[in-house]
Amino acid sequence: MQKGFTLIELLIVIAIIGILSAFTFLQYGDAVKKSRYSRAQTELSSIARGILMYSIDHKNNFPLDVSRDLPPGLDHYMSIENSWPRAAWPESVFDWDNWIDPSTGQPIYQISIRFCPLNPVGSIDFCKFPDEAWAKDFDYYSAAYWCIQGACRSHISKPIDHPGWCINCYH
Repeated sequence: MQKGFTLIELLIVIAIIGILSAFTFLQYGDAVKKSRYSRAQTELSSIARGILMYSIDHKNNFPLDVSRDLPPGLDHYMSIENSWPRAAWPESVFDWDNWIDPSTGQPIYQISIRFCPLNPVGSIDFCKFPDEAWAKDFDYYSAAYWCIQGACRSHISKPIDHPGWCINCYH
C-alpha cells in the first residue's frame, strides 16, 4: 500500500488554498474601505455636532476658517483628549471651512477631509487619495466633506461641480 499524497493531489490542494486566500484578501480590502468610510461619517457627524454647539454658545456665530485643521476651542464640545485624530484615510486631515459663496454672498460651513498636504503650487505629487470610485477624478482642490450649511463644495476657489464627495448629501 502506498503512503502519502501524489503530486497531483498536492497541486490540487495548493490551488484550492490559493483560491480561498485570494477570496479572503479581496474581502479584507472591501472591509477596510467600508470601515474607513464609516469612520469618516461618524467623525464628521460628531465634529459637526460640536461645531453647532459651539455656534449656539457663541450667539449663532461659527468659528473662523482654519486651514488644514479644526478651530481652536472646539475640543470643549468634543469628547477627545489632547489632540485631534487624523482623518479616516491614510495621511488625510480635517479642515474646517467657513467661506462666503462668491456667487451669492451666502455663508458656507463644512468640515472637509483633505488628501493633499498644504502646497502653494497645488501639486498632487504628495496627495494620498482614497481608492474609491467617488475619488477617481480628485485633484489638489478636491475633498470629501460634511456640509453643515450653504452651497458646500470641494474648494471655495472651484465651481460647485468640481470633483469632491459630500458625505452627508444624498447622491
